[in-house]
Amino acid sequence: MTDIVIETPHHPLDAYAAVPAGPGPWPGVVVIHDIFGMGADLRRQADWLAGEGFLAVAPDLFSWGGKFTCMRAVFANLKAGHGAAFDDVDAARAWLQARTDCTGKIGVVGFCLGGGFALYGSVGRGFSVSSVNYPLMPMNVRTTLAGACPMVASFGAKDGILKGAAATLEAALSEHKVEHDVKEYPDVGHAFMNRHGGRLLRAIDRFTGRGYHEPSAADARHRIVRFFHEHLA
Repeated sequence: MTDIVIETPHHPLDAYAAVPAGPGPWPGVVVIHDIFGMGADLRRQADWLAGEGFLAVAPDLFSWGGKFTCMRAVFANLKAGHGAAFDDVDAARAWLQARTDCTGKIGVVGFCLGGGFALYGSVGRGFSVSSVNYPLMPMNVRTTLAGACPMVASFGAKDGILKGAAATLEAALSEHKVEHDVKEYPDVGHAFMNRHGGRLLRAIDRFTGRGYHEPSAADARHRIVRFFHEHLA
């Protein structure tokens, strides 16, 4: 488990790499953060995936400049469906594929903001499988997902940001005959797989009904690992 720097076409990019125990090679996973960027939660997500036998790298898409400048640029790229942030994700995938301890088969996992990048990453960007967790959804999701790789997706029924998103995504994947596992958890809201520290963030979570929920998060992690092992074997 170590901090690294990945060279991209635009700038050096900070990242965190987590390597499984024992002999490789292993399939790879790019792990894409939520709005809070690099932190203990993102590192835990990468460590969890490494513990399940995946070579994981978590790029910090906000590390190339001032945080708010980066946030504005990354959100603009996501809304447009292209831009430097997508090149950064591609660079993280290429970093994995260049390693001799990687099998060359790569998946992508994302949360909220990162879920949006994982959703776009399912089409034509070299990923074999995608996990989108309460993703920011493109307006044209039906056309966006034509030719997508297999996808496992998780939503919270109490998520006021993404009302109806699980059904919309499942319908789009079914229309394009994409193998998928979409589940909406009844007892949770947004960000139920993310544990962020600090009093302010915990207070926001309580006020908005978002935040970590272990039973639902554990089930979602189990589904992701099963789906990834199936499609990255």
